[in-house]
Amino acid sequence: MKTFFGKSSLQIKDAHSEAARFRLRAIAGFLLIAALLTTLGARFAWLQINRHQEFSARSDQNRISVRRVAPTRGLIFDRNGVLLADNTAAFRLEVVPEQVKERDLKHMLDELAGVIALSDDDIEHFNALRRSKHAFESIPLRFKLSEDEIARFSIERWRFPGVDVVPYLTRSYPRGEEFAHLIGYVGRIDEADAEKLDAARYAGTTHIGKTGIERSYEDVLHGEPGYVLEEVNVDKRPLQEIKRVPPTPGKNLYLSVDARMQRAAIDAFEGRAGAAVALDPRNGEVLAMVCVPSFDPNLFVNGIGKVDYSTLLNAPDRPLLNRAIAGGYTPGSTVKPYVALGGLELGLRRPSDTVLSTGEFFIPGQARGYRDDKRGGHGRVDLVQAISQSVNTYFYSLALDMGIDRFSGWMSKFGFGKPTGIDLIGESSGVLPSREWKRGRMNQAFYPGETVIAGIGQGYWVITPIQLAQAVSILAARGVRHKPHLVRAIQDGLNAPATPVALPAPEPNIMRNIDNWTPVQQGMIAVVNGGGTASGLGKDFPYVIAGKTGTAERFSRTDEEWTSISTAPIERHEVLFEAFAPADDARVAVIVALEAGRSGAHDAAPIVRKVLDTWLKDDDVRTAGGPSP
Repeated sequence: MKTFFGKSSLQIKDAHSEAARFRLRAIAGFLLIAALLTTLGARFAWLQINRHQEFSARSDQNRISVRRVAPTRGLIFDRNGVLLADNTAAFRLEVVPEQVKERDLKHMLDELAGVIALSDDDIEHFNALRRSKHAFESIPLRFKLSEDEIARFSIERWRFPGVDVVPYLTRSYPRGEEFAHLIGYVGRIDEADAEKLDAARYAGTTHIGKTGIERSYEDVLHGEPGYVLEEVNVDKRPLQEIKRVPPTPGKNLYLSVDARMQRAAIDAFEGRAGAAVALDPRNGEVLAMVCVPSFDPNLFVNGIGKVDYSTLLNAPDRPLLNRAIAGGYTPGSTVKPYVALGGLELGLRRPSDTVLSTGEFFIPGQARGYRDDKRGGHGRVDLVQAISQSVNTYFYSLALDMGIDRFSGWMSKFGFGKPTGIDLIGESSGVLPSREWKRGRMNQAFYPGETVIAGIGQGYWVITPIQLAQAVSILAARGVRHKPHLVRAIQDGLNAPATPVALPAPEPNIMRNIDNWTPVQQGMIAVVNGGGTASGLGKDFPYVIAGKTGTAERFSRTDEEWTSISTAPIERHEVLFEAFAPADDARVAVIVALEAGRSGAHDAAPIVRKVLDTWLKDDDVRTAGGPSP
């Protein structure tokens, strides 16, 4: 053991240093804990304050269900209050994907198909909608369930969480084929529709207008959606309603069409393919618009099967074609009154000027002849006779004198070669022969022979029935043009008054000298009442009818033989008739175009007369003002 003055083997602890080190460690630990608590508190405060609404909403999603309520679609009526598009009660099967595990969804659909029949179209449409919807949104799987299907599902419902039967209103068309092309139809919203629609406005909505008025006036007919807040249990079953915001129904439409005239025209067609359009020349209202053949629009509402759709699409008589606005016809002699008026307006003819018809017309310097329909010709004729007897030579000569530029410029004033602007989607432009059209289409010059045949409505001409109806309406109104339209008034609820739609002001008169109208009118009167091509059509009709026949040849004669038109359907021509009445103060203008017939006088004119007879019965109560809902 070492002495006091020596070194000891035992070291004496430095309590002061150890206490200092402990204090440093304690402070560091405290600061670390304080920093962690501060961070945790800041994070907690940020979540509670900044994201309170988000987490509150997430919490409510577990307790509160938002069920979108689709608006009731507006109804569609004719001018007299006849219901053309209705809403009827039905039931559909809906699935909430969130409540079905993804890996079990296909299995669930397979199992469900054993209880309620599901087509491949149903499943394909469901999967397409699922890609554009939120997982918590209810998606329709099958529409229009029968009572037997509802009963079978009710028994097996416990097996299918997230699947339910839901009541809804489905569209129905009481008049079916009569108004299929005019009214159109609604169909299920598909993936392409969903990409273009306002998701908020169409929440809960399963159908949208696809064609016709249903499509053109979708914004008016649809309305605004509502919603219901419901408290639900862990199985998402409703416990109580918390809040309800009702939807705003779509507005009702009153059309200008008369269901009785529509029916009369369809009956008169007797199944022959073609179209008819009746207008009011005073304001452009469409009184009837007929397409034959047609189809049942109710087939499309809840999804038409591929086989049925393929049958309609590939049918040789093309029932899906809206012939009234998209069908292409050669106008034939129906253009002659407009050409005659052009001759007067351009100063190329006077009413008293005559042309010698020998049965064949020759362009100076050419050997080819252009024939009249009458062998040996009509002799010397003036304008009135040329229209009433449909003398080709008069119009060959006039068209040649006009030249194609003045000819097409004048005829365009009647709306040929461009859409009329009717309130339907899908209207065709047709073809008005012109130098610009041929150069752009064929990169060729326009030849005099083509101008000559354009004067009788042959050659490159293509018109739609609505274009011809607008043209005769302009003529009937003495040169005043009104845009054709179908919607007459809009009603905000069945108990509200219907508000007439504001009509655009008529365009400036196309005529410079109103006196030029009279000889053209006289020629058209003579067609019906003066021994013309439709002589006898006005018998026993209380008003004077002005009209014009048209027979558009499908095949040109290539030899010197004069042959009569065959009665075999495959060899018949397109036949047309246009008319307006009363001739001095027209209140209706009608055209009929048939795809096969002997002549305009024989086949198309009698249909026009039946339409006029029906119009006459209702004319005493028909007004130019608002509808009578």
